[in-house]
Amino acid sequence: MAKLGIPDEVRACLFDLDGVLTKTAVVHAAAWKQTFDDFLRRREGPGFRPFDAVADYDEYVDGRPRSDGVRAFLASRGIELPEGADDDPPDMDTVHGLGNRKNILLLEKIHTQGAEAYAGSVRYVEAARAAGLSTAVVSSSANCRDILVSVGMEQQFDVRIDGVVAAERKLPGKPHPDTFLEAAHDLGVEPGEAAVFEDALAGMDAGRSGHFGYVVGVDRVGQADALREHGADIVVKDLAQLLKDLT
Repeated sequence: MAKLGIPDEVRACLFDLDGVLTKTAVVHAAAWKQTFDDFLRRREGPGFRPFDAVADYDEYVDGRPRSDGVRAFLASRGIELPEGADDDPPDMDTVHGLGNRKNILLLEKIHTQGAEAYAGSVRYVEAARAAGLSTAVVSSSANCRDILVSVGMEQQFDVRIDGVVAAERKLPGKPHPDTFLEAAHDLGVEPGEAAVFEDALAGMDAGRSGHFGYVVGVDRVGQADALREHGADIVVKDLAQLLKDLT
């Protein structure tokens, strides 16, 4: 292992955004909960079973493209909605309507609460670049660039594969490995020469099925065992733990 805590043959680091680089996963979960709870309350009445911002978020929506998250959670409740269109209004009960409602709530929460980067992740990215490694951010979020700009990290990445780029290139989202594979391709490295840094179970599945050289699970919510079961080679609570030899 190198001092970065990853194998010496790794030439590139592929980072998820929410929950790995920035403290926005909690904001995403809150926006999803408000969206789904409002929908379920209208559909089922006051006795509805609420969206669990930990268990349901981790299992069905974390790390997935927005529409995939809507479909996966609703399927878990035996609900199927019309797909609708990308520009459906947020009060329309379609897959895209619910997704658009969630995005409006997310942006409102980020605007009022702000976005913040994890200090340990900032240090790690800086150390990786100082060591000559290429870096990419790989996120399902369509707001990825705006969030990176808001926390002053946009210039720290050679490649950005986010929800916008994935849609343009018609790449399926996590748990499929395609977005990570695209990032490796754009950086000019083979998957076996890249390390994936993820906090979502869907991201772990993507890292494993893409046959990447190393998969780092970042456990922010106490799911270390699940991250290992889904393919993590190592699990840390913060990326600064990987820099222990540099402190």
